[in-house]
Amino acid sequence: MTISADAPGSPGPEPAEEPAPASAADPAGEAAAATAAEVQKLFGPDLAVRETEAEALANLRKVLTLVGRGKLKCSENSRRPSEITVRMVQEVLVRGDYYPDEEIAGFAWPLLLLSGGLALLDGPWMRPTARGRTLPAAEEPDLRAALAGLWTRWLTKAPIDELMRVDAIRGQRIPATLTAPTKRRAAVAAGLSALPLEGWVPVDRLLRIVRDQEPPLVVPRSADALWRLYLEDPDQGSLGHPGFGDWDILEGRYALCVVFEYAATLGLLDLVYRDPEDARDDFRQNWGVGNYRYLSRYDGLVAVRRTALGTSVFNPALAPARAEPKMSTS
Repeated sequence: MTISADAPGSPGPEPAEEPAPASAADPAGEAAAATAAEVQKLFGPDLAVRETEAEALANLRKVLTLVGRGKLKCSENSRRPSEITVRMVQEVLVRGDYYPDEEIAGFAWPLLLLSGGLALLDGPWMRPTARGRTLPAAEEPDLRAALAGLWTRWLTKAPIDELMRVDAIRGQRIPATLTAPTKRRAAVAAGLSALPLEGWVPVDRLLRIVRDQEPPLVVPRSADALWRLYLEDPDQGSLGHPGFGDWDILEGRYALCVVFEYAATLGLLDLVYRDPEDARDDFRQNWGVGNYRYLSRYDGLVAVRRTALGTSVFNPALAPARAEPKMSTS
């Protein structure tokens, strides 16, 4: 996998170590260059940076316009978008998907619009609702309110369990195995509301913050249920074996999916990320993973930072303005 190749139809993520030239007449370019330089200093080279808020505002317009043209299809049962629908969405995203060979934002947008009441299914075809038809021509404050509403609705109305997006973890469909996704999303949302207001938060600290919330983020319904989840083999690879089902492996991967695929896609969090291959080694002790280069497509997440929109969503009482980014060290 790579983050340097262009995504279909649009530029790929800009490497942090090669910021675009900026001039005094280009404050946006200067800001992007400063962010890229800061990220390289904090986290090293060969990373991609996504400042997501402006992207999300534009992408909301673009994907709703695509829905209005009657081009997108989802399963009537699962509501999951078809492969061709994901590709069509990826092609209109202003900077493409996060990786050219993975489905993240392209997969998320149809689901977000369906759960958020901006689109509905007419058979397998997505159609805009009355509200969804007005937004492509709406002013920015209305678009911001719509993005906030999509996140709020996702927490309770999402049509999928995000853990299903961690394909390597099997046994998820066995009855009485998993806790309610709404409770898990609420735990992740509580962690995001506890993020520092300023600065980049390294991914391991992000996971610690989520882990410390009450009520806690828990994936298996019981200790017995943990044994039903596995990698590769239901017996030898069961996550019930000591060390095989540690929090970072199971709950942590669930949190990474919610953060990367949904919160960031909605413009609530800026991202620093890299190729997921060999990015995390916390699953290497598990049975049968010798050929795994990563456990989930979200393993490349390096750091997050609140956007102004994210602060207004996660902590509505706080002013959305954000100071110049600083590294979070506490």
